[in-house]
Amino acid sequence: MLELTDLRVHYGNVAAVDGVSVTVEAGEIVAIIGPNGAGKTSALRALSGLVRPSGGRVVFRGTDISRWRPHRIVALGLSHAPEGRRLFPQMSVLENLRMGAYRRRDRQAITRSLGEVLERFPRLAERRHQRAGTLSGGEQQMLTIGRALMSEPTMLVLDEPSFGLAPLIVREIRTIVQSINRDRKVAVLLVEQNARMETGRIVLSGSAAALRESPHVRAAYLGG
Repeated sequence: MLELTDLRVHYGNVAAVDGVSVTVEAGEIVAIIGPNGAGKTSALRALSGLVRPSGGRVVFRGTDISRWRPHRIVALGLSHAPEGRRLFPQMSVLENLRMGAYRRRDRQAITRSLGEVLERFPRLAERRHQRAGTLSGGEQQMLTIGRALMSEPTMLVLDEPSFGLAPLIVREIRTIVQSINRDRKVAVLLVEQNARMETGRIVLSGSAAALRESPHVRAAYLGG
C-alpha cells in the first residue's frame, strides 16, 4: 500500500531524513520507533505532502505521490493524525470532526461516518458540543484520530499518538487503533519515541516478535 524508497528530507543544509525506506502492506500496522529529533515526524510530513522530499520516492497505492499537495493525498486515501494534535481549539468536537470530511460532498455518507466515529469514541459523543481546547489530553488524541477517520482513509498515519498521556489512556488508544485496523481494514503507520536510533536513518527493522528478541532493542529499552 505504501512504499518509501530512499526518502530524504532536508531543512537547508541539515538532513532530517537520510535515505529511509519503509513498506506498509494493506491491512498491516507498522511502527517507526526512535528518540525525539530522529527524523520521524519529518518522514511522515514528507509522505503526507506537508514538506517536499529532497530525494527518494513516496508511492501510495501504486501512485508516486512524492510531489503531490496534501489535499490530493488525503483524497487518495491517506490521512495523517499529526504530532501535537493540531485541533481547532475554539471549535466544538463535532465541528472538528466535520473538518476531517472537508473534501467529501455526500452529506448522507458524512453523517454516517460521523455516527461511526462517535460510536467508536463514546467520550467524544458525550462531549460533542464541547470546545476541543477544553478536552483532556487523551480526549484530544481521540478527536485527532476521529477527525482523520472522517476522510474515509485506507491508510492512517499517526505521529506519536501516546505522547504525554497516562499509561491507562495509552492502552486505550492502542486498543482503539488496533480495532480500527481490524474492523475497517485500515493500514496504520505510526511513530513513537523511546529507542536509541541514529538520526535520520533506520538502523534496525523486523516484525514485532523478532524485535522483542533483539539485543539491540533490549538494550534500548532495558539498558542492557
